Amino acid sequence: MAKKTIVPKKTPMPEQPAEERIHNYNEVPYGYTEEQAIAEAKRCIECAKPLCMAGCPVNINIPGFLKLIADGDFRGAVNLVKETNALPAITGRVCPQETQCEGVCTLCKKFEPVGVGRLERFVADWEAAQGALPVPPLPPPTGKKVAVVGSGPAGLTVAADLARLGHHVTIFEALHEAGGVLVYGIPEFRLPKAIVKREVEYVCSLGVKLVKDFVVGNAATVDELLEEFDAIFLGSGAGLPWFLGIPGENLGGVYSANEYLTRSNLMKAYRFPEYDTPIARGQRVITIGGGNVAMDAARTALRLGAKESIIVYRRSRDEMPARAEEIHHAEQEGIIFNLLTTPVALHGANGRVTEMECLKNELGEPDASGRRRPVAIKDSNFCIPTDIVVVAVGQSPSPLIPKTTPDLKVAKGGVVTVEEQTMKTSKKGVFAGGDVATGGATVILAMGQAKIASKAIDEYLKTGAW
Repeated sequence: MAKKTIVPKKTPMPEQPAEERIHNYNEVPYGYTEEQAIAEAKRCIECAKPLCMAGCPVNINIPGFLKLIADGDFRGAVNLVKETNALPAITGRVCPQETQCEGVCTLCKKFEPVGVGRLERFVADWEAAQGALPVPPLPPPTGKKVAVVGSGPAGLTVAADLARLGHHVTIFEALHEAGGVLVYGIPEFRLPKAIVKREVEYVCSLGVKLVKDFVVGNAATVDELLEEFDAIFLGSGAGLPWFLGIPGENLGGVYSANEYLTRSNLMKAYRFPEYDTPIARGQRVITIGGGNVAMDAARTALRLGAKESIIVYRRSRDEMPARAEEIHHAEQEGIIFNLLTTPVALHGANGRVTEMECLKNELGEPDASGRRRPVAIKDSNFCIPTDIVVVAVGQSPSPLIPKTTPDLKVAKGGVVTVEEQTMKTSKKGVFAGGDVATGGATVILAMGQAKIASKAIDEYLKTGAW
């Protein structure tokens, strides 16, 4: 058998030019054509020990679906992906593949890894282009009822898994649109909302009931839901924003990233005047933080008309937790990066922010995160003029459900305490996963925890053993 010739670099994915996309909200990458997808899938060397699967939190059969794409069997490929991932059009776009499946690809030793995320996105979009998404055969109803709190990636994953096992599932969503962080947090140019809606509709087509505008802990408590349901999964996310606690954060023009992105994304402020949601459109916008949320906010500011959009981050570029692709896109679009910089105060006039006072940093020894700790340089204070500040330094779960569920244990930061092997909480019949159990993390990690929870919930429903 002839030795396979390896193409060293990924097949490029076409995308909007930066100078055009900063003026619109259309998705940045266009996606692969069929020919490009086949060419990229053929880069897989079909290694004997596929490390890529171990790097995937939901354990997709990556070599299997790549082989099917290489053979031109797109239907077979998407069906195989959906055996373990109900949301491939979403994860293919927002999953940090470079640190997971692609990060451990055997090709990485000498070449660029196979573009697994791009191919996952391709098969999902190919399926959607064929028309209505086919519903897999479902087993007879078990008679068991499960309440899922939250319709974000964790909640949708649990709901889909349990519905495919024959259980009756009801999702309770606090907002007026389903999708959780997928609709209120991630901008249209990174994840079009029509795609989220399509994936939600697919989950509902499995027999899942969706109840919107229902705040658990207010409209009904967890204890009240347990009177009607046999088990509950808490997937309510992390919607409580963090602030820095510095002087001036109460000035006008200072937003949490949660509010800024929710106004723009879920409440459609970017489509003014069609939607009249108010949002401040500053000429000089500073976003504090270095994660994906910070990149989303800074890039949104440009599209809302900012002449300058600036990232202020306390470490160097190498320590930034945002995806490499998101940092790259931000740099292409002209985002200004003020690195090794820590805000110490916000100053204003007439009640509105006018400048940010900062200190310069140098990097010290690694901290608990493994990244080098920022150390302030004495007397290095300087100020940056600004009219809008967006704080994107993290978030934690809302305290509403724990406050109304006294026997539900929570840990530091308000996260719900769970057993990692089962995602069981301290309360019988109640499971949790995603950001409510971890604090702010990634979509795919939330889905991975949801996969663990759905298996444990099914076992609990069958045996009653806790």
